[in-house]
Order: sequence, then structure tokens, then C-alpha cells
Amino acid sequence: MNYINGLHFNNIRGDIYGGLTAAVVALPLAMAMGVASGVGPIAGMYGAIFVGFFAALFGGTPAQVSGPTGPMTVVMAAIFTQYTGMFPDDPMQGAALAFTVVMLGGLFQIAFGFLKVGKYIELVPHPVVSGFMSGIGVIIILLQFGPLLGAASESKPLQAAQSIPHYISTFDSSSLLLGIIALLVVYGVPRFLPKVNKLAPSPLLALFAGTLYYLLFMQAGSTPIIGEIPTGFPEFRFPTIDPSLTLQMLASGLTLAGLGAIDSLLTSLVADNVTRTQHKSDRELIGQGIGNTLAGLFGGLPGAGATMRTVVNVNAGGRTPISGALHAVILLLIVLGAGSLASDIPKAVLAGILIKVGTDIIDWEYLKQLKHAPKAGIAIMLTVLVITVTIDLLLAVGVGMIMASFLFMQRITEMQIANMRPITRPGENADGNATNEVPLSDEETEIMQQADGQILLFHLSGPMSFSSAKSLIRRHAGITDYQVMLLDLTEVPNIDFTTTRAMQDIIRDTVDAGRDIFLVGACSSVSDMLEKQDVHRHIISGHVCQLRIDALRLAQQIISENASSHS
Repeated sequence: MNYINGLHFNNIRGDIYGGLTAAVVALPLAMAMGVASGVGPIAGMYGAIFVGFFAALFGGTPAQVSGPTGPMTVVMAAIFTQYTGMFPDDPMQGAALAFTVVMLGGLFQIAFGFLKVGKYIELVPHPVVSGFMSGIGVIIILLQFGPLLGAASESKPLQAAQSIPHYISTFDSSSLLLGIIALLVVYGVPRFLPKVNKLAPSPLLALFAGTLYYLLFMQAGSTPIIGEIPTGFPEFRFPTIDPSLTLQMLASGLTLAGLGAIDSLLTSLVADNVTRTQHKSDRELIGQGIGNTLAGLFGGLPGAGATMRTVVNVNAGGRTPISGALHAVILLLIVLGAGSLASDIPKAVLAGILIKVGTDIIDWEYLKQLKHAPKAGIAIMLTVLVITVTIDLLLAVGVGMIMASFLFMQRITEMQIANMRPITRPGENADGNATNEVPLSDEETEIMQQADGQILLFHLSGPMSFSSAKSLIRRHAGITDYQVMLLDLTEVPNIDFTTTRAMQDIIRDTVDAGRDIFLVGACSSVSDMLEKQDVHRHIISGHVCQLRIDALRLAQQIISENASSHS
């Protein structure tokens, strides 16, 4: 049982019901995403089967249900179009390369898990995630306008947006009617008939309602349909690598892996909140990687943890990997025996279902709070959203992370600067900047008062990093009227190389100006860093103290000696 995270048999009834319910929800979504990717509905089913089964068994989130998701489908559609477009005379060659990319993405995810990358993915800030997911939602909606109005879908969102006037001017009334039926069901049933939605999820109801209306009241061929769907167990596809495209395929695989990792771990966090448990992020990446590797080898879409299916599973009672694995087995049985029954499903119905998926992915909660959200967060969110829709998904995340990192560094720098406290008199700041008072003992206060501004106590607190090194030098350079300086590092737990160089410059400038300097209270890690950079050689022997009071007494003695020599 240790090989399967969270497996136990104390919740069999809930897991069976959860698996059945998740399969019912997954069926129309898997087919719709297969069609949207351009690969075909059966590829969506295969993706749900392989990723759903193996991610459940080997993943780190017991109640999670995995399969094709909106973000993964959008990327797969671009990859499939890209590689099949390279071989117009032999599209099967392009398809083989695209599925090899899926396999490579799975292998990258397994590597991420073993390298323990999961903890870093959890550091992606909310504005980046919000902009990314909202951008994905916009892409899905734009790509479904064509099928909804009876036209072929564009492969890129900007092209789809530019084609909207053409879609409207040439719309097919039969397709639009079926799309409207699907939209009314997926939006109306959860809102106005919640009890019905619990018994039969709205995407499944939309699938049946739209298809039955087409079969009963419309002429055959009056609207585009899915067409013939292969049945039977999927065939093994040998990986195909074109030497001239190796780097490009690796980059595509890395894109899938990174997106799938983010998508899955975000869903894992949702599952944690609902089940009050804690997932194992690195194990989850390994499980998702195994599922995606096998999906690529058997012609399935890449997948990730699916939020809607996971929440449905948990609400139905699913708590262990049994429910996720069972949902995949049920889908496999449907593929083996009922594939031909789905051939008459209209594409407009699937478009309506996917438009609902797109609107659900958009982070409406964040958008509602734009008036009150920090401006920097809004700028990051909107930037990521625009780049996601117009250029590239991973580039959007990368740009968002860089923006967030600079914002974070700015805040850390401001905190570090606030923790620089140069004082020459108790309760006063030597450089005029506002600061918190340094807590001094009675004897320390008395010595500072008697020194009458001739002792500069440069007190630092908290970790010091490269971002504040220039400010450290600048604040020291602004103070010149003193005889002895105490560089107080008592409350500094660690420093980096750049800060060490800044301290070396401060010490050298102080000594060159003919002043004395004491190094006070450096902990072992800080002292080791200073010694490695040979900073101590600039300090006179005996001027390194552990206690501030000892350094102040020595400083007082130096001032007295200087006063005596001048008199």
C-alpha cells in the first residue's frame, strides 16, 4: 500500500460513487477537448483513460481525478497543428511527432518529481496564476466561436478573434441552434435546477439534449458532427524523433511538462482545501508524468489534475485513488463498447460545453476585486493574461514570474533598508531617515550620550541581500561626523556575497578616513562569510566583539584617548 499514496479500503462505497460520477462528467469533456485539440475525440478519451488511471495510482493527491484539461488542450492543439503543418504530404508523420512530444512531456514531469521541483511551482504568486488561467479561458472561448456557428475552428486565438465577423456573417442556423441548446443547459441547469445537476452533470445533459435534438428534429448532415470514432483498445505508437527537430521537440515537451505541473498542483491545492488533507507535490508530478508518458505512447491527449472532475469526485464521496482509477476504467469500457454511438454528436454542442469550461477557468473573483487589488498585482495579472492570449503560455508565466520577483525584491529591499539604523545619539537617526529605535541598555545609552555623537552605531537586523547593498553603502557615506563606528550585526542571521563586498567597502572607507571601526555580534554563518571574503583583515586586532557593550566600552576609551592627545 505504500506504493499507492492514500490507498485504503475503508471508503469503498464513496470511492465507487465518486468514480462513477467523475466518469460521467469526464465523458463529454474528454471528447470535447479531443475535438478542440484537432486530434479527435478518441484522443481525448485515451488521454482521460491513461492519465486518469496512472496519475491516480502513482500520484500524490489521493482524491484527484486527472485527464485532459483546458490549458493542456490549448497547448496540445498548437503542438499538433505545428508538427502536422511541417509535413503536409504526410500528416501521420507530424501526428507521430506530436504524440512523441506528449511522451517527452511526461518524462520531463517524472524528472521534475525526482528533482523535487514541486515545491518551487507552489511559489507561483496568485496574480500570475490568475492571469494565466483567465488567458486560457479566453483562448478556449475564442477557439469555439467557429464550431458554435458551424465553421471550422481556427488554431490560434488571435486568428479566431479576427474571424468572428466572418463567422457571424456566414453562420449556420442549425449549428447555432444546437450551440444555444448546449449553452442553455450547461449554464441554466446548475443555476435553476441544482438537484438535477447533482444527479446528472450539466455537460452530460447538454451532450444528450443537443445530440437528441439533432437526431430527432434535424436532417442528417445539416451540421458538422464528430464522425466515426475508432473503438477498441488503443494501439501502441513507437516514439518518433526527427533529428532536425530534436531541440524543438524537447522545448515543446518542456512546455507541456511545465504547464501540466502547474495545472496539476493547483488542482491538488483545491483538493487539499476540500478534503482537509495535504498532497505530496513531487509524487504528484511523478504520477502525472507516468500518465502522460503512456498517453503519448498510445495516442492520447496530455492531461493534468482536473479541478471540476476532482471536486465532483470529492462531493460524491471519493477520497482515495480508487475513485480516480475507477473513473478511467469506466471510460475505457465506454470506448471499447460504445464509441460508435458518439459519432453523431454535433460539434456545435461540444463547442457550447467548452465555452462553459472556458468561462469557468476565468478568475472572476480576482476580476471583481480589481478596484481594491494592489496595482502591481493588477499589472502582473493583466500582462500575463494578454501574453497568454496573444503570444505564448509559458512566456506569459515567465514574464509574470519576473515581474513578481522584481516586485518581491523591491519589498524585501524596502524592509532591509528600514532595518538599517545608523544612530549617533539614542532615539535619533544619524542620517535623518525615519527608523525604529535600537533597544539599548542603560549603560549603552549612557556611553552613547557621553560620546556626544562621536560614536556611530550602525545597527542592522534581518537577512541582508544584494538588493540593499547599494543602499547600505549610500547610508553610511552620508554620515561623516564621528570618530568610532560600530557595525552591529547582532540581529543579522545571514548575508550574501554582494552584502559582504558592501561591508568591506564600508570598513575600508572608514579606516582610510582615519576612523576606528568595530565589528559586533556576527553569528557563525555571517562570520564565516566575512572570513571567506577576507573582510577581517581590514579590521584592527581586538576590534571584533561579540557583545555590543564591550565594543562601546572600547570605543569610549578610544574617544577619551583621542581627547587627551588633543588637549
